Order: sequence, then C-alpha cells, then structure tokens
Amino acid sequence: MKFFKKTKDEEPTAPGQVAIKKRSRVPGVMITQFVEELPVGMTTPDFTLKPIALTIQEGKCAVFKAIVSGNPTPSVHWTRSNGEVTEPERYKIVSDPATPYEHYIEMPEVSPEQADTYKCFATNEYGKAVVTANLNVIEMGYKKGKAMKDARAGQSLNFNHKTRVVESDKDDKKEGEIDPRFWDVLMSADKKDYEKICAEFGVTNFRWMLKTLNVKKVEREEEQAKYVEKLSNLKHIEVKPGGGAEFEFEMSLKNPNVKIFLFKNGVMVPFSVETEEKHFLKKTGRKFTFGIKDLAGDDEGLYQVMVEGVLIFSTDFKVPKVDFLVKIQEVKATEREDAVFECVLSSPMSKIQWTGRNQPCEQGEKFDIEVSEDMLIHSLVVKDCAKLDGGIYSVCAGIKSCNAFLVVEVDNDPATKGKKKVRKTTRAGGGEVDLAKIAAEQKAKLDKERDERMELAKQIKADMDAKAAGAPEPEPENKDEKEEPEPKKKEPGDEEIPVEEKKKRVRTGPLIPDTIIGKMFQGKRFHDPGVHFTSGLSDISVNMGNRGELECKLSSENCEGIWYKDGEEIEASDDIEMKHDGAFHRLILKNCKEEDSGKYRFEADGRKTESMLIVEDPPRVNPDDLADFSKPVIIKVGQSATFKLSIMGRDPMKIYWYNEGEELVEDKHINIEKSLTHSRLLLSKCQRKATGEIKIKIKNECGTIEGISRLIVLDRPSPALGPVEIIEASSAVLDFKWRPPKDNGGSPVINYILERQQLGRNSWMKLGQIPGEPKYRDTDVDHGRKYCYHIRAVTEQGISEMMETDDIQAGTRAYPGQPSSPKVISAFANCINLEWVPPSNTGGTNILGYHLEKRKKGSNLWGSINNVKEPIKGIAVKDVIEGIEYEFRVAAINISGAGEPSTPSEFVIARDPKKPPGQINDLKVTDSTYTTLSLGWTKPIEEEGVQDEAKGYFVEIRPAANPEWDRCNNNPIIITSYNILGLKSMAMYWVRVIATNDGGEGEPKGLDNYIIAMPPPVRPHFTDRKMKSFMVVRAGNSARININFVASPMPNITWLKDGMPVSKLVNISNSDNTSQLLISTSERPDTGIYTIIVKNMVGQETFSIEIRVTDDPKPPGPAELEQNVPGTVTVTWTPSPDERRDDRLHYIVSRRDSVKRMWQTVADHLFNNKFTALNIMAGREYYFRVYAKNDMGLSEPSESPTWGVTKKKGTLRFSFKSLNFESAPSFLVPLKMHSTPERYECYMSCAVRGDPTPHVTWYRNNISLNTNTNYLITNTCGVCSMLILRVGTKDTGEYKVIADNALGRAECSTKLTVNELKWMCVDYILRE
Repeated sequence: MKFFKKTKDEEPTAPGQVAIKKRSRVPGVMITQFVEELPVGMTTPDFTLKPIALTIQEGKCAVFKAIVSGNPTPSVHWTRSNGEVTEPERYKIVSDPATPYEHYIEMPEVSPEQADTYKCFATNEYGKAVVTANLNVIEMGYKKGKAMKDARAGQSLNFNHKTRVVESDKDDKKEGEIDPRFWDVLMSADKKDYEKICAEFGVTNFRWMLKTLNVKKVEREEEQAKYVEKLSNLKHIEVKPGGGAEFEFEMSLKNPNVKIFLFKNGVMVPFSVETEEKHFLKKTGRKFTFGIKDLAGDDEGLYQVMVEGVLIFSTDFKVPKVDFLVKIQEVKATEREDAVFECVLSSPMSKIQWTGRNQPCEQGEKFDIEVSEDMLIHSLVVKDCAKLDGGIYSVCAGIKSCNAFLVVEVDNDPATKGKKKVRKTTRAGGGEVDLAKIAAEQKAKLDKERDERMELAKQIKADMDAKAAGAPEPEPENKDEKEEPEPKKKEPGDEEIPVEEKKKRVRTGPLIPDTIIGKMFQGKRFHDPGVHFTSGLSDISVNMGNRGELECKLSSENCEGIWYKDGEEIEASDDIEMKHDGAFHRLILKNCKEEDSGKYRFEADGRKTESMLIVEDPPRVNPDDLADFSKPVIIKVGQSATFKLSIMGRDPMKIYWYNEGEELVEDKHINIEKSLTHSRLLLSKCQRKATGEIKIKIKNECGTIEGISRLIVLDRPSPALGPVEIIEASSAVLDFKWRPPKDNGGSPVINYILERQQLGRNSWMKLGQIPGEPKYRDTDVDHGRKYCYHIRAVTEQGISEMMETDDIQAGTRAYPGQPSSPKVISAFANCINLEWVPPSNTGGTNILGYHLEKRKKGSNLWGSINNVKEPIKGIAVKDVIEGIEYEFRVAAINISGAGEPSTPSEFVIARDPKKPPGQINDLKVTDSTYTTLSLGWTKPIEEEGVQDEAKGYFVEIRPAANPEWDRCNNNPIIITSYNILGLKSMAMYWVRVIATNDGGEGEPKGLDNYIIAMPPPVRPHFTDRKMKSFMVVRAGNSARININFVASPMPNITWLKDGMPVSKLVNISNSDNTSQLLISTSERPDTGIYTIIVKNMVGQETFSIEIRVTDDPKPPGPAELEQNVPGTVTVTWTPSPDERRDDRLHYIVSRRDSVKRMWQTVADHLFNNKFTALNIMAGREYYFRVYAKNDMGLSEPSESPTWGVTKKKGTLRFSFKSLNFESAPSFLVPLKMHSTPERYECYMSCAVRGDPTPHVTWYRNNISLNTNTNYLITNTCGVCSMLILRVGTKDTGEYKVIADNALGRAECSTKLTVNELKWMCVDYILRE
C-alpha cells in the first residue's frame, strides 16, 4: 500500500476563517472555502482543466497545464512533494497576461530526479483549490557493465522495455515511479491480460502488484458502493465496422438520477444519448454502451467512466498505424462456388475484423480467413456460395475500413435445371492485382526502414561508447570481439562459455527483456534496442506426417541461440533440423508426430520468444480410394447400391451419410457400417427418387473431410405432360405439341408412340412411332371432325403410361371479336354520324365490313340498318325520324361471318344541334364542415337562338395553390345542389359550376372569393351541464378529466397547472370535441388547480378544476393534558406529519369519562393543535382521543393519558377569614392567530377571570358581534369561545375580545386569514 506525504502548503486557516471542504465538478480537485457565505457574484477558485499525469522519456520537455476559474481571479503557484520548484533552469512557471486563467509549468530536459507528485494551488480571498498530477520519467542509457556490477553486489534486477524497477528498492517506491493509469487499466481488465499490461507499463514485481491491486480493488468497491448496486460484464473498447468504436458494461444504480461523466486522458468529454454525436451513450435496461463515431488518430487515449466523481470503468484505446494499400473489390460468383476477398495492409497485423451482411465472419464451415506469412495480405473465403450469401462485406484494420459487394448469380445451366447443384471447385474474385508483388515491395520498404534505424542506433551507440572511453575511433560493431573485463568472481546468474568458432553465451540466469537505450546524435535522440527479435515465433498447427517449421528473426546476423521444447533443449536429429540463415533462425520438424506437440522457445543473447506447435490428426482418405468412391453408381430400380470408403485419423471420429443433403439414418432399406478403418453404406430396393448426391462426412476434433459420389437409379419414364398446344387446326391439318416427361427415368426419350380416335368411333388407329421431339403434324383429317390422341414415351428402360389429349377439331370457324361501343360524332334531324374502334381479334382473317343495328328508346327490338350479307363500312345513319331517341350497336364481319355485337351506344335524339346553356345564377355555399362543402344555385336563363335550356351541371374544384381544375362528378347532375366530399381541413379552395346540354357546356360560374374547408365559426363553449370543480384522488390511483366542448374552427387546447404548463408525465388527448387529461399514477405533488383553455379565432373559454391527491392521514403525535382553569382541561398534541402536505387536514377530539364509558365527539374541524374541554367534573376519570381527518377519512387515534380529580373525604372544618376576592379582568389564555380555508369552520377561544364576573364583548374590525346571529358566542366558567360555521372572505379581519367589570378592563386581539380555495397554498397553517 502506498502512503502519501502531507503537503507543506497545507497551512492552518487564519483566525476568524473557516475551512469548508467542497467537491469540484472536475474529479480529483479539492476546494476549501474560507467564509461561511459567499458574497453575491463571488466564487471560490476551481479548475476547469486539471493537469494530466505524464510518463515521459528522460531528456524530453515535460509540461503541465492548468486552467482555473473564480471571482476574484485566483493566484496560482506550483509545488512538488519531495523537493522545490525554485530552480529557474529546471522549472519555468509561465502564465500569459492575455489569458490570466491559463498557467503552465515547464521542465525543459526532464531527469529521473524530477519524477514526483506535483501540486497546483489556486487561491483567492474566499478559498483555495488544489489538484495533483504525477510525473513518471523513463530512464535511458542502460549500461551493461553497471548491471553486471549490481548483479555481483547481490542485487536482483528486473528490466522491462519501458521502466526499470529494482527489487531491493521496491519498498521505497516514490509516487511518481508508476503511471497512475496503470491501476485504472488493471482494475478493469481480465486476469489473462495482467501480464501484457504489466509489460506495457514496466512493472515486473508481480507479487507486489497483486497485493497492491487487491487493496485498491477493495477501496474502489467501497467507493462504488455509494452509488452502484452491481457492476458486471465489462467489455473493453473495440473497433466496430463503419468507422466507430464501442465499450460497454452492465450497471445497477441506486439512484437513477445521478450524473454520469466520460473522461479521456483526464479531460471531461461531452456526450449525448443521440447516436449522431461524436461521443454517445446508449442505455438499454442495465446495459450502458459508450460509442465513438468517425474514429481518428486523436481519439487514442484512456477513457474513464465516472458516477458522481467515483471511477467505474477504464479502458485504453490505441490506434494501430495501419492503412489499406489494396482494398477489397466487388466479387461476382455463381452458386456453389467459393468467393474470395483480398486486401493488402501497410503494416503487419496478425488479425483483422471481417464482417458480412452486418454479422462478424469467423473461421468455420462457412468462412476461411487466411493470412500471409508476412501478415500483410489478408483474405476471406466465402465457401459454397448461395443466393443468400450476397450482400456487403467489409474489413476493418485499426480505424481504417473498406467494403465491397458479393453478387451471387444463379446457375442457369439447362443440364442442371431441377437438380441439386454440385459444389464447384473454382474460386471467384482475386487475381486482378498482383497482391504478392505489392506486399513484397511493402515488406522490403519496412525492412529497409528498420535496418536504417538499427544502423543509426549502432553508430550512435559506438560514438557514445568511444566518447566515454576517450578513444578517437569507435569500437568495432561486433560485440564478440570486445575485450572481456578483468576476471571477477562469477555468480551462478551469469556464465559465459567459450566455443572454438564463435562465442556462444549460454544463459542460466533470468532473461533480460528489451531495454530501451537512448543516445543524443546531432541534436536528436535515438533508441538502441540492442539485439532483439524483429519477428517472433508464431503459433502453428501441423497435420500429422507433414512438415512443420518455426521461424524467428533477430536484429543481428551474428547471434546464435538455443531451441527448447517444453523447457528442454532440442538436439538435431534425422527428423529435426535447425538452420541459421543470416538473421533468420528456423526449426524444421520433417515428419511431425503426435509427441511433437508442445511449447517451443528460442533464446538468444538473453532474449526469448515462444510459440505453440500443435500436431493434429484430422480424418484422412487415400486419394485412390476417394477417386473410386467419387464414381457414380448406376443401378436399376429395385436393386441395391453399396458405397464404401476407407478412413484414417484420430479417434473418436463421427461419420455421417447424406442423400441430397438429408442425413441418412438406419432403417429396413438403409444399412450403415462404421469402424475405425472404414465406413460402408448399403441401400437396398432403391427407388427412382433415391437418385441424387451421396455424401460422407467424417469429423473429429482436428478437422472434417467429405467425400461425394452420385447414385443413379434407372426406371421407365413418367407420362408425357399436357395439355397439348395447338399450332395449327385447319380443315386439312392438325399440328400440335406437348411437353416431355417430367422424369425420363435416367435415360433419354428415344421415340413417342401415338394413337388417334375420331370422336364418335370406338376404334383407335395406331399412328406408329415418331422421333423423340415432342410434336406431331397430322394431315389425314376431315374438316369439322374432332380427334383425340394417346401419347406414350419410349426409352431404353421401357414405355411410359399413356397421356390422353383433349378433343381437337379440324377446320374450326373463327369469328371476329367485339368492336368498341359506337360513339356519336354529330346528330341532326335527318342524319346521325357514328364512329367505333375495330375489334382487336379479327378471327385470323381480314374484316370484310360491319353489321349496324338501331333501337328506339323504350323498345326491346333491334332493327338492322344493313343486311349481314351486305356489310357496310360507312358511319352515317340516315334512316332516322326527327325527334326520336335512338341507341346503336355494331358487329364485325369476316369470312366466317358476323361476330358478337358491341355494347350499345348512348342515346341520341335525331334533331338539329342545340346551343350551349348560359351561366348559372346565385351560386352560394349552403353548408360546410372540415371535409365537406355544400353548394346551391339556380338554373341559367333560357334565350331562344342564344342559349338553350340546361340539362345538367358539372361541379369543379381546385386548391388555391393548384392552377388545374378537377371535376367532382363524371356525369352531369340534374339537381341544382351538390355536396363536395374529401376536402382537407382548413385548406383554401376555388369552386365553380358549369351548365351543360346536348349542345355542349356553357361558361363556368364561380364564387367571388376562395372558401376555407371548415364549419361556420363557433365560439368555444363547454357542453357538459354539470362540471365538477373539485376532485379528490387517492395517491397511486389514476386521475382523469374529460371536457366536452364545441368550437369552430378547430381550437387550440392548453392545459395549465397552477398557471404553468402541465408536466410531460401528464397525458393529454385531444379530439374534435373532447379533451382528456390523464395522470396514470397520481402523487401528492400532482395536487393543484388544473385549467383548460380552449381558444380559436372567434374567442376562448376556460374552466378550472382542483385535483387534490391525498391518502389516509397519519395519526397526530402524543396528546398531553393540562388544566389552566378549574373545570376545564386543555388537550394539546403534536401535528400529524401530513399537516404540511394537506391544507384540508383537520382534527377531531373525542372524550370518554369513567361514568358514561362512551366516546363522544367534543370538537371537530380543528385546524390548530389545542382544544379546551369544558365541564370537567371532579371525581371522574377522563380519556381523550385525537384523530386527523382529511378527504380520505380518519387516521388512527392518538390516546391521551388518564385525567382525573379525586375527591378526598375528611373532616369538614370551617375557618372564617376576612378575604377579598375581587380583581380586575385578566386573560389567562389569549386568542391565537388563525388561517382557515374558505367554507370551513373556524373556532376561537380564550380564558378570562375577574371578580365580579366580567362582561365579555366580541368585536370584528371594531364592530360588535354579540348580537350577530352568524357567530355562535359562548362564555362558560370564564372560557369564552366563538364559532364561525362557514368562513368566507368577508370574515377576514381583526378580532378583539374586551372583558370589563367595575374594577377594570382587559382586551385581547387576533387576526383571521381566509384562504381562497382556488389559489390556496399547501402550507397554510401558522404555528404557535
């Protein structure tokens, strides 16, 4: 556990000051306020941006930045825990006068001694604020000689590639030695990631780390327990397809209204619940998902979620420096073919994310994910493509992504039509770009850059070593040629063994991981990692018997190493070969066996790399056996078929047999044999439907293999398919065709056998066999006869059942179709001109002419205008009588005769043309609603020779914004009124009416102004006769108010509560004539005056109703008794807890004595907490109960203690003294202040004494009330009381009681306040 030293700047407050601790909105900032109350407009100091903890390499510039706030402007100074910041060459404190709230402290060339905890103080006269930030410095320039010296001195050193931690000094750790982000990341991570995180932050003492972590976890859980009930399912940040990233967790909050904050690198990040923002939060039940859209390089950092200042979750987001050199391209594949997507990256990555149709693609039966050896080329193989596999596929590498379409085309090969497609071995996609060439060029570029960095690092190191040794030339680069130091006592942790050819150091002590060495060269700092692995070992899986190869690459070509398997050194043998090719080291296992599986390690120069080799034994099949198995098996129906395949592989193996994709199970016709070496399938008594693909699937834990064959069962064909299609049916020829059999039985159709029967005869005539084409032309027919045919298909397997055709007639008559209905072009007294459209069906021949008929109106007989044998082609009908009304029909005539007549034409009168009518008169709107409009008008005036009588009317309408007129009625109406339907509410329209007759249409007549689709204006008014103005609702129940009204046009409806808009939790439903207010679950704060305002252009109407939400009252507190005047008892009690929340709550006092033993109410409607009971008799015991009452009912009673005055019996002795009891009036109990709701009772009382008995007079506003019958005034034994039965606003005022006798006068006054019910406050009772 870490202990923090108290800062020197924490001085005690000055005399008269206070020290009030406050919490800032920025986590980690502590504020101390020096005064109890801040003046108006003044604030204590605070930080709007706090300094961020830094981890920086030695020699670089470290900067802390802080932005403060406060009024007056605070002064800022910096301190550190272990040391001073007064050295100007090491610490520069900067603040810009133009931005007085920004302050910096700079350390130009930071050194390890400056690693510490730094504090920033902001102070003004009203308080101060303090915040801390840690500075971690990574030491550079690790010296091998110094490390060896320390090792021989007995110190055990552990090194990491970022931070060096000395175990002997671990108890003296400073606060600044470990990045504080380390603990935040570690507490939110899985245990399997501890080692990776420790390596990243440079922590090697795992025992100390685990101990400290457990302590911090307990502290964190205690802090989280204040706000969080449960925290689970923590998922760290992941990049999602589409260019975003998300992290999530499940959390149950104790208070759902607490505030949640998101921080990035210690800076608060704003977020919203909308996914359109950069940072957003999605909450689903207990699940919280934080997302980042449109990822960029500056989104990298540590993200933290806090609840009210308590850290809940931390996740570190790092953006890989990678991009796509070649993006995936669109792929077109056919069914059952494999599709390949390929891309090339700019930097090696072992795994990238593939997504297909918004679902992740994982290695399995459907997808193969392939990665090249250099990890630059990545491929996704979509196996056995189906139509459903088409869609968008995308790939994501770091924050970069690309996508492309997969188009799966249907295989239209007619040979496979109606059959199950065989899986293809070809691949679609890829091959358009030489990816291997691009990847090789990129790899060469990366290797060149790495080598340049290595050479530069070696040169810098040599220069620095030469300078340190004082030699003019740098030492040779080959470390093995350096002179060894003077012999010293060797420790077991480090031994060097000389070898004849090359020096090879065998490590017996701990490995030394990569150590960063920094040197200055030409003003720049470079890193010299020494000998290290540029490419480590990778886990591989090898099938048994195959060749396995492990490869790694070092930064130096002159470094040897040792191979280990499961901790034991590997020696070369016939099956094991170890190669050293430059910087590459390879271990080759020529014939992998099961015992070769294990963990392999390669060590060189104190560095190591490890990987796993797994030898798998998947199911295997001899290729020759598989080729024999793939040959189709052909049998005849009823025979048996056998399939057998020899197998090898690791047990246990599961074997499945399939027929056309359906798994086969054993029954009386299916026998399956399974053994360790083979599997056999026997199908007995096979039927034609068994024909199809036979597949065997063999599976074990190492893999799956399949074998595919085909079963063909031969049978005779099925019948030919009808109905027949007639190509020609003339008087001399019948030409027709049919469809071939649905199933040819496995053999092609050779011939068809045909038989013919003439309708009316019993015999069938054989026509013989025709070739396999399914059609026949019969020339031996008689005109008008009908024939029936039998058709049978012939194959090598036999003859099918017969197919019988329908009757086919030779030389059938084909009549033309119907022409269109005749249309009247013009009509005169002696001639009517017609036209029509010829029929579309001519019957196969030319139209010779037409047969025209006419019919008078009212007659059922059609008369021919021409003879059928004398077709006409004209359209003028002259055989008419003036004044008679006719209709016409026409039939087409071809060589076969006349066809069906057309539908009749419209009636037309044989007379000269009429004049169109004039304009209508008196067009007006008779009624209107929101969707309809009623019009009325009078007929136009008839003028002979100018305008004739109107026979009908058309109504047209158009919206104000549309220039085109729409006709409301297709046929003219006779009446002079019309209702237009389907209008849009409150829309503007223009309307007009056109008169028409046989002479045509007259001029349109419209309204002078546009009209609005709305009813006649009506001022809003309520239709309910009795509307409640008061409603009492029990808390928890629903409250519903229905208001019915009439208004036109549609009004605007507003609901108010106590003059303010209602809450969003209140449901408002409005319709044309009704408005409803619904409170689904009422609570006491819902009490108030609810007002509805119905307003339109004509006027407005309002109505108010009071809703009182209450519940059964809680009982008052304990009742106490006291006696101020003999014969009376004053009962006092503590108010009910509901008194402040319910202004209608009052009290009832009941009394019972020891004689009557029955409870009787002695006071009701009490709004104070005191009551004086009269007529208390000595010798009796009295009991009192106090109830609280509201609109819901009575509470439980509050019992009082027993009250009684005991009569003592004794000797009566008289002692007479001259006493004077006369006294001036005085008040024992004065009047109290009263505030009473309107229409409630008000009870006032006081106690007065005096001798002789004083005369008491009541006054209101100095007007005597003793003779006013509206006030009930009593005076019993000095207790003066007045009761107002129904308080009104007129009773408000000052009340006074005057008591006087011969010796003097006394008075007492009070005030009565009457609260109007409509605007009454909840807290209305004035306490004593």
